[in-house]
Amino acid sequence: MDGLPPGYRPKVGVCLINSDNLVFVASRLNVPGAWQMPQGGIEDGEEPKSAAIRELLEETGVVSAEIIAEVPNWLTYDFPPAVKTKVNRLWGGEWHGQAQKCEKTHLFLSYDYTWFLDDRFLMRLTKDESEINLASGEADPEFAEWKWTSPEEVIEQAVDYKRPTYEEVMRTFRPYLNENGIAAKCKSSKW
Repeated sequence: MDGLPPGYRPKVGVCLINSDNLVFVASRLNVPGAWQMPQGGIEDGEEPKSAAIRELLEETGVVSAEIIAEVPNWLTYDFPPAVKTKVNRLWGGEWHGQAQKCEKTHLFLSYDYTWFLDDRFLMRLTKDESEINLASGEADPEFAEWKWTSPEEVIEQAVDYKRPTYEEVMRTFRPYLNENGIAAKCKSSKW
């Protein structure tokens, strides 16, 4: 993959927004209080856009989205020592952190659109939020609940080591985001 810094695991991330330009975030099952946007690793031979579509579906059940924008370069973050030890054991290899690109997407009624995160993409939901299902059966659930939130809250609620990356994503996508949005209430997943 062009421009991927050595020692960083390639991944995708999705900044999914709704019709009010609020950002989708979900809380991790294994790290209470850690809110994040959908993301995941790029498999060998997989293109970032395909990985983003797959990760969005696996983590949220969403298939109806439109790509709006993409972060033009890879974004990186380093793992804290305890996290680095755990992920290197789980993923195999010696990873310093993760590199991602992002795309902004919108959800629509069509089923042929995609979004990304660490190869970061902005996407808009093109259908109503009833499509969101954190336990879709596509993969083991990673999240306990979800909500729509303002870009500022996305940054505030991110884990410390991801915060600079989320700040860069929100700065890049700022022209598309509602600066004065009010966050919606949390939605629990349906188990």
